[in-house]
Amino acid sequence: MSFLFGKRKTPAELLRENKRMLDKSIREIERERQGLQAQEKKLIVEIKKSAKQGQMGAVRVMAKDLIRTRHQIEKFYKLKSQLQGVALRIQTLKSTQAMGEAMKGVTKAMGQMNRQMNLPSLQRIMQEFERQNERMELTSEVMGDAIDDAMEGEEEEEETEELVNQVLDEIGIDINQELVNAPSAAVSAPATKTKVPQAEGTGNEDSGIDEDLQARLDNLRKM
Repeated sequence: MSFLFGKRKTPAELLRENKRMLDKSIREIERERQGLQAQEKKLIVEIKKSAKQGQMGAVRVMAKDLIRTRHQIEKFYKLKSQLQGVALRIQTLKSTQAMGEAMKGVTKAMGQMNRQMNLPSLQRIMQEFERQNERMELTSEVMGDAIDDAMEGEEEEEETEELVNQVLDEIGIDINQELVNAPSAAVSAPATKTKVPQAEGTGNEDSGIDEDLQARLDNLRKM
């Protein structure tokens, strides 16, 4: 009987046709709404002009027309929103159907792969892979140990130096500043020591030296 009434359309084709019809209706509604908005702007200009001229009767008539125009614009907004909701549901149905077809194809392909798969051969491949992987891990471990042994001393030295610097930072000591100040301290120390012989020599030559200072020098000489 299909040859009498034509080919029966699939659900996907019906959804596609309805979606096109809805999109066309939405575009027509949008054009009508834009035309009403342009008319609204013109009415506002005419109302202001008539009010300035004192034509209050015309103002009242155009005000009623403006109210009806705005109500019509609001209706077009609502109608467009409703049609967009229907179009969205149709698109969702199309996506769901497409997903179902895709899943059907994937399921069929997975079944074919499972039938073609040689399980004993796959098991042998996995066993060989595990053996080779164990060998590779063992080789990597031996090489890693050798490298660690070679670099252990250097790493320990770097770690020790880093730890020392960290401790010095925590207690507020700048080791670089200490190294800069060290030579000046070493030079100033002998200078203080040389003052004693000079004082001693001047004590022997100067007859007017203080007696207390002379007594201290005598004690130092005995030591």
